[in-house]
Amino acid sequence: MSSVGYGSDRRAEVEALRGFLWADPGRWPELAPRVVEGVGADRLRRIVAATRERVGGFREVSDSRAGLVVAGPGGRVLAWVRVDRDGLLTGLLISPVPQGRAELPVAVQRRLVRAFYWLLIGYWAFCCWSSADVTGWAGALLGLAFGCVLFEGYGAAGMEPWWSRRPIEAVALAALGSAWRLPRLPLGDDWMQLVVGAALAGVSTGVLIRARRHSWGTGPAVPLARFPMRGGWYVGQGGGRYLNHHVDVPEQRGAVDLLQVGGSGSYRGDARTLASYRAYGAEVFAPCDGRVVAAVDGLADQVPGVIRYGPLYGNHVVIDTGTELVMLAHLRPGTVAVTVGQEVGAGQLLGQVGNSGNSSEPHLHLHTERQGQGLDLVFADVGGSLHRGRTVRA
Repeated sequence: MSSVGYGSDRRAEVEALRGFLWADPGRWPELAPRVVEGVGADRLRRIVAATRERVGGFREVSDSRAGLVVAGPGGRVLAWVRVDRDGLLTGLLISPVPQGRAELPVAVQRRLVRAFYWLLIGYWAFCCWSSADVTGWAGALLGLAFGCVLFEGYGAAGMEPWWSRRPIEAVALAALGSAWRLPRLPLGDDWMQLVVGAALAGVSTGVLIRARRHSWGTGPAVPLARFPMRGGWYVGQGGGRYLNHHVDVPEQRGAVDLLQVGGSGSYRGDARTLASYRAYGAEVFAPCDGRVVAAVDGLADQVPGVIRYGPLYGNHVVIDTGTELVMLAHLRPGTVAVTVGQEVGAGQLLGQVGNSGNSSEPHLHLHTERQGQGLDLVFADVGGSLHRGRTVRA
């Protein structure tokens, strides 16, 4: 029953969770009165029993980069707790999914993706300059077009810093200069590269157009009165499959993630510092009239690039319009300006952009849903589809 601290600030959480899991259920109302009241004693017993069975019996509670870890001889699961000053649990989540291998840090994933684009576009540019005949050159040029479509269309290029994006674009443009060689090249008879390049460019462009125009066919009963942000906001996730990682979650399928970008990408300076991000602290306004049915505050921001297990939406506000629910999530702690039951009007301040919940960098998550099904986002003051790569000015 030992514990291993990942950070001294987590020791109270580790000890509180360990004490709760090893305690007799009869003591739970004493150790976690709000959790028992909110979840229900019977359901809480079932959750703890299922977790004990999943890990083969409780052996250890520790901290890790991914969150608190409940471990046993049969496996490990992630957990999250909230502890008050008296050491009592006021919030508890236990993942139903066993912990697998640790994922690569977000920053590493981005470097690998960036390297992929550099290599892909660099390869096709080289092929343009080294092709021995016209058909090979045409095939290489179509391959280059395929790489550019991936980078600019699927890769959220607007989030890339200038030193990454501009060289890639410069290499692609320089490849066009290879056309001066064409008058001196033979036609050639190897058409396979041309066919492959045409297929790659055609399919990727067609899928991109379809994903950008994607619609679920169901929107709010009345368009949302106003876009919730002021100024220019970049859609980092939005649209159909391959452009929006929300599509597989029923209530989030029409969601968007909104960021601010500039020449250096979505941040300036140290990527590990919240204040470096352009979106952090921006004011969020109600997009519609309605009644607040959820208003959560006080959850800490994540360290950029590190997502610890915990409440999915972090600090958030949910507005009931009477026909659908509107979710605005990942707000900055201490800034939620409304309370449950309050009537709000479109344009009223709700809070500020933060990095709480399942968020790798400061942004606003926005979606509407009706009976658990996500809807298309439709605004009275913004037209067109909200797809990845679009900048909305409102």
